[in-house]
Amino acid sequence: MNVKVKDMPLLERPRERLINFGVENLSDEELLALILKTGYKNMSVKVLASYILSSLGGIDNLKNVDYHSMKKIKGIGTAKACTLVALCEISKRMNRKIASLNGIKLNTPLKIFEFYKYKVNKCQEQFYVIFLDASKKVIEEKLLFVGTVNFSLVHPRDIFKKAYLLNASSIICVHNHPSGEVRPSLEDIRLTKKLLEIGKLMEIKVIDHVIIGKDKYYSFLENGQM
Repeated sequence: MNVKVKDMPLLERPRERLINFGVENLSDEELLALILKTGYKNMSVKVLASYILSSLGGIDNLKNVDYHSMKKIKGIGTAKACTLVALCEISKRMNRKIASLNGIKLNTPLKIFEFYKYKVNKCQEQFYVIFLDASKKVIEEKLLFVGTVNFSLVHPRDIFKKAYLLNASSIICVHNHPSGEVRPSLEDIRLTKKLLEIGKLMEIKVIDHVIIGKDKYYSFLENGQM
């Protein structure tokens, strides 16, 4: 339905949803709509965002588009093409910086804790996965799930699908406990065991699962559970 943003109920507008619910709760379409700002002719900005994502085959492919190919998409003029290509380049540079940082900083549970204690949301559980190559170098680090860490939310198939696509040889899982308590819950233990089982079947080693608290951490590896 081609509804203009200004005609949407206030709390359904991307900007208001970001302010009220947090940027991590916005859809790919909503994030792209915020960046685009305006639509095209009879196409609202949300419809344009959806059309772009559909044309590219998903947001992951946005990083592979250059200025000239972006301009070929209906509704994308010079200004929008430049904005999106610049955004993609910023993302690539940030990922390169993170990968470089990870290679130096994230090679022990303590260093993982020191990095993520400043990165995780203090009020909400977040589940990160660090994907490593055969030399234990970081390929990519990604926030995959937000909310209570349990089987209804954290899907092992999504973790290993991503690992397969990245040709990762091993992974490290990291999630936080907003309460500050780092002792693993039954769900944490159950999930870790399941990840280990699937990892063995897929020949993708699960090196560790680190739980981040306020001023301490829990490593399944250090506690002999990996």
